[in-house]
Order: sequence, then C-alpha cells, then structure tokens
Amino acid sequence: MHLPAYLAPFRPRLLSALAGYTRERFLKDAGAGLTVGIVALPLAMAFAIASGLKPEAGIWTAIIAGALISALGGSAVQIGGPAGAFIVIVYGILERYGLANLLIATACAGVLLFLLGLFKLGTLVRYVPVSIVVGFTNGIAVLIALSQAKDLLGLVVPKMPADFFSQIKVLGSHLDSFNPYALGLGLASLLGLFVWPRLFGTQARVAGGFFTMRLIRLMQAVEGVQLKRATRMASRMPGPIVALVTLTAFAYFLALPVETIGTRFHGIPRALPAFALPDFSWATVRLLVAPTITIAMLGAVESLLCARVADQVSGLPRHDPNQELMAQGVANFVVPFFGGMPATGTIARTVTNVRTGASSPVAGLVHALTLALIVLAAAPLAVHVPLAVLSGILLYVAWNMGEWREFARLPQASSHYRLIMLGTFFLTVVFDLTVALQVGLILACVLFVRRMSSLFQVVEVSRDADSASFQLYGSLFFGAVAKLDPILSVVESAPKGLVVRLDVQSLQSLDTSGLDVLEQLHKAIVLRGGRLVIAGLNAQPLAVMERSGFLAKIEMV
Repeated sequence: MHLPAYLAPFRPRLLSALAGYTRERFLKDAGAGLTVGIVALPLAMAFAIASGLKPEAGIWTAIIAGALISALGGSAVQIGGPAGAFIVIVYGILERYGLANLLIATACAGVLLFLLGLFKLGTLVRYVPVSIVVGFTNGIAVLIALSQAKDLLGLVVPKMPADFFSQIKVLGSHLDSFNPYALGLGLASLLGLFVWPRLFGTQARVAGGFFTMRLIRLMQAVEGVQLKRATRMASRMPGPIVALVTLTAFAYFLALPVETIGTRFHGIPRALPAFALPDFSWATVRLLVAPTITIAMLGAVESLLCARVADQVSGLPRHDPNQELMAQGVANFVVPFFGGMPATGTIARTVTNVRTGASSPVAGLVHALTLALIVLAAAPLAVHVPLAVLSGILLYVAWNMGEWREFARLPQASSHYRLIMLGTFFLTVVFDLTVALQVGLILACVLFVRRMSSLFQVVEVSRDADSASFQLYGSLFFGAVAKLDPILSVVESAPKGLVVRLDVQSLQSLDTSGLDVLEQLHKAIVLRGGRLVIAGLNAQPLAVMERSGFLAKIEMV
C-alpha cells in the first residue's frame, strides 16, 4: 500500500503490518487487545481522577488516543493512552490555568509533537541524559503517591493544592476526617496488586490464599477442569481488574461508608463524548508556552522510551521514532476536542500487550474497541467503585514507575550524575517538572561543557629563542579557549620573529570560538614579525578554517 507523494514522510506501521496479515495473527492480536483493554479501564479512570478530571476523560482518552496512536504510530505493539507521568503536570495546569486552557495546551502540544516528527527530530529525544529521566521519573512517582494520600486515608478535603508543601499542610490539617474503611480498601488493593502476580509462580502451592484456592476448587467442581489449568486461567486475569471488581463488590455488599465514583462524579456517561471546541485565542496560547512545551517534552520522552522497551521485549522490527511522534501529535491534537487529557505511550500496557501475543497495531485497535464496548455496556456499574481502591492502584503504579535502585547506586555514580539526578528529583518534587527539566538540561549542558573542556589539553613540546612548538589534544571549542592563553603568553614574552608551530593531529573538532582564538593568536604572532605553522589538520578543523579563509593566512604542513 503506497501513500500519495505529499504524505511520503507519513508511514504508519499499520500499513506494513497488514501486508501478508493472517488469521492466526489476528486471533493473537485480538486476544492481546482484549486483555489490554481490560487492564486499561481502571488505570484510565484512576489517572484522570488523580489529575483532577472526571473519570470519563481518562477512559475516552484511552479509547480515542489509543486508536489513533495504534493506527498511525511507528511502533508495532505500543499502546497509547493517559499515563501516570502526566498526573502531576495535568493537575498543576488545571490549578493554574483551568480546564479550557489545559485542553488548548494539549492541542498545541499535539501540533508541536507532530512537527518534531515531521522534521525528523525524534532522535533528539534520545539526547536527554538518563540522569534527568531517572530524576524526574522518581520525582513524579513521589508526587503521585502524595496525591493519593487524600483518597487512601478517606480525608474530607474540598480541594487539594498543586504544590508539594501545601499538599502536606492540607493533609495534616484534615487528619481528623480519617476514614479507616477507605484505608483498609486502599491497602488491600495495593497489597493485592503486589501479591497477585506471585500467586501462580513456583511458590504458589499455598500462597494463593483462602479465597483464591476456594475459587479454583469451585471452578474444578463446576467446570471439571484440572487445578493446573485453572491456575493458569486465573493467572491471566489482570491484577487491577481483580482488585477493582472484588473490592468494589466487597464495599458495596457491606455498605462501607467510603467515597465512590458515584458520590463524587455522579457516574460515568454511557454516551459518546460530544465534540466541542475550547475557547481559543492567540493571547491565551502565548501564556501557555511553558505548559505546552512540558506536555510535548514529557510525551515525547515517555512515548519513545516506551517504544524502545517494546522493541526489546517483542523482538519485532525497530520502531520509527519520527512516525511515532507524528501519531502522538495527532492523538494529542484530537483528544481535547472530546474533553480528553494528554496521551502518550504507556509502558505497563505495552508490555502486557507484547506478553499476551500482540504482533501488530491491530492489537491496539482492539484494545480501544474493547474499552469502548465496556464503557457503553457497563458504565452504570462504575458508580460503586471506591476511590480508595483506585488510589491503591495508583500507588502500585507509582512504585513501579520509580527507579528506586538508582538511589542505592548513587555512591558508585559520578559526581555529575549524582548532581543532575538528585537536582532534577528535588526540583520535580518541590517545584514542578517544567522547572526540573529546564534546570536539569541546563545543568547537564554546563557539566558537559566542563567535562569536554577538561579533555582539551595544550602540551608544550619544545621552545627556544626562535621557535616554540605545542601539541593540541581534544576539542577546541568555546568552553576550552582559555587553555590557549599560555601560548599567547609565550608569544608576548618572546623576542620578535618567533615561529610558533601547532601540532593538531590529535585535535578532533574546532568551533567558531576556537577559530576566533586561533585568529587572535595569529595576529599577535604576525604583529611581532613571527609566523604560525599548523601541522596535521584533521577533516573537521580543516573544513572550518577553509570556509573562514583562515587557512590561506597561515602555513600548513
């Protein structure tokens, strides 16, 4: 299948995946998509509620953005939708700018993401240092956990602030409204999610617990299946769904006095979301530059990291980062018109997709269709879901999101890594991700310049009354130009007519600042009646000197 010439840069992976597509592959993709669709339901609701939005905003984002990212993306198996990393960002933008401006910022971020992909800048995202990624990821995980303290403890708080210290203050001042039933449900949800994947491993003989073993025995009696087969079937049930269904039923039948989706949001509409245009003006867009860049940056980093993980886990052909960014851009541009939230690649759902047999974007489309059917058919049941159960699920997400082992490895890391990682982490927690990314990138650039300048060396080889010889090593750029000052001092203190020889065979690169210093050195030598001789020029420094005309002024050997 060929696209028109004007759409040549736009090559969705779905088109190539459908070539030679078989019934067997479709059945595997359909099974994987069905599983991921079920997994995505509680996560989509939880992410939206934690972000300060209604649960349907997360669900329809998972449906619409998930379908668009799968249909138009550059990865074969990536699942798109709302992600935990956006919780803190979205909540902060809502607090500061309001819902309408969040929708505008999301749409503008979509345009920016599309342009990044269109101009083939997807590989630039890989230049973000790992220390920054680890720092802001751990910081976001801490903030997600803190944001769930209210619902986990069942506190009656009219409105939570967005910043770290204000949240702690508000939580502390409302501890008198603590609800032990909510805490019990939240902890049961959290512990269940940790235990569930381990129930059916090699240690599952008695670890299944009373309820699980009774359930398996009941299945044996009714279905006549073997214990091993029943265990395998139960192990395929997604943990978040098990927690959501069992604990919701438990709270409903025991009439526990806890806040639910119904009491806070009055349920989830069964109808399709209406298309609506947010109030738009260029004056507003100018005020939303920082939120727009933050959403786009985080979405790009998260989606491409997720796509790389998918490549490693699946063993399928590598993703196209530029096509993936264009798909993310289209999805984020479209979802605000249906009241959605920012979307990106989601690692947990993508890995689930791969491990359940997905091999093409068809699985992602089935995932979106599954979610839509569940919402349209079972939306009234969502009113009974306790918010404490969703908080337990999000605490589990936050725990899995964090790279906690990196803190233990810090003593073995370089001082630059420690400074950037800890700086980004604390700035994310105390201020916000925008500040953390800006300061982290600036700090990374400054430390990189410092490290590269330390690699540049000037070694004096010989010196007498008529000549001086020096050898240059490394890269002569704006951060290292001061290291040529000793040569200039030699020229100024030597008798007139000094011949200065620079051996630059080990000089790998030269920028305009370095060239400017060499020109100043050449002028100082000529004014004293001397000559500058440069030997062993490599390709890059040679090209820079030739373009500037400096090569014609000096002697070269």
